[in-house]
Amino acid sequence: MADNFLERQRQDYEKRKAEWLRKKRGLPRLKPQGNISRGEDEAL
Repeated sequence: MADNFLERQRQDYEKRKAEWLRKKRGLPRLKPQGNISRGEDEAL
């Protein structure tokens, strides 16, 4: 019943992971904005 099931599952997982990593690397990184100015009403 094994029929290389685990091996196929692992190969499929590695393919999906590689595609995800390629997409992730292609996206621009968002820089954190620590200097947010607030109005006087919102200042604590």
